Amino acid sequence: MATLSDVARRAGVSPATASRVINGSSKPVTEELRERVLQAVAELQYVPNAHAQLLARSHRGAVGVIVHDVSDPYFSEITRGLQRVAADQGRLLMICNSYRDPERELEYVELLRGHQVAAIILAGSGYHDANFTRLLNGKLAAYEATGGRVAVIGRHEHSGDAVMPDNRSGARLLGQELCRLGHERIGVVAGPRVLTTTTDRLTGLREALAEHGRELPEHHVRYAEFDRDSGAGATAALLDAAPGLTAIAALNDSMAIGALSLLRSRAVAVPAQVSVFGFDDMPMARDVTPALTTVRLPLVEMGARAMALALDAGASRPRVESLAAELVPRDSSGPAPKEGPLVNASGRGRAPS
Repeated sequence: MATLSDVARRAGVSPATASRVINGSSKPVTEELRERVLQAVAELQYVPNAHAQLLARSHRGAVGVIVHDVSDPYFSEITRGLQRVAADQGRLLMICNSYRDPERELEYVELLRGHQVAAIILAGSGYHDANFTRLLNGKLAAYEATGGRVAVIGRHEHSGDAVMPDNRSGARLLGQELCRLGHERIGVVAGPRVLTTTTDRLTGLREALAEHGRELPEHHVRYAEFDRDSGAGATAALLDAAPGLTAIAALNDSMAIGALSLLRSRAVAVPAQVSVFGFDDMPMARDVTPALTTVRLPLVEMGARAMALALDAGASRPRVESLAAELVPRDSSGPAPKEGPLVNASGRGRAPS
């Protein structure tokens, strides 16, 4: 059986350096040395001393959660589920806001390792960034090598426990509803291009439209941040660049509410002139006027399931739980106008005759 000294010798580092990497010390170690130690651990199939791990775990009462922004209703709902299970098990939750900054996420993983948390949960979308993914997986692997647990929500390139909201199928439901209502001139307010969540939702929507012989031109798509003001700005850009749209599909509810606000400011009637659709079914979706048609994801349940997976060390292999989406029709959507487009080239609405 390999020892710590064997790992240090294979990696060409001192036993102290090998120990810092394996045990998640807060003392700085260069990425090159960290990768050499982790590679040696894998090659030698080194297993840390079980008694030492048990002692370490006895001090791990907290769980670290990295979210993009807890003030975002999407993440606040997920956090409710995380807290519910954490409270039931007497765990303290340490919540870190990355604000969709990959470098900050990497820093938070190191910080949480230094605090010897029992588990780390990544509750935000993955990124289309190979270098970031490699660095993140290296840091998570080092943390797991010391007995830490990792769970993710959404699509990440990390091999481990995951809760997967069915973004793609949910967007297909949205696309099918658009087609059922007869909409052909559709604008899409998408999220940040770099996020896997944006890709999955946009892919599902395109698939549903293609099944009905409809295309989604690139100039009918605007990428924006997942917030109200960005949604309003993207909607304005769509109306100005593509007059005649009869539907706006926003890929989260905050952006959809921004779209509703912009349309109201331009005196465009919803849904008589333009239908508006959202995604996620945040609590506010039913309270706006008109109430928002959206795709519901079980956000609180997603958080609860991720926490349950993170705190359950009994499984011998990674577990992936997929949670289904459903369409929730409300007052913001209706049939496409039969007379043709009711939004003129200036983006201003005209009353139906």
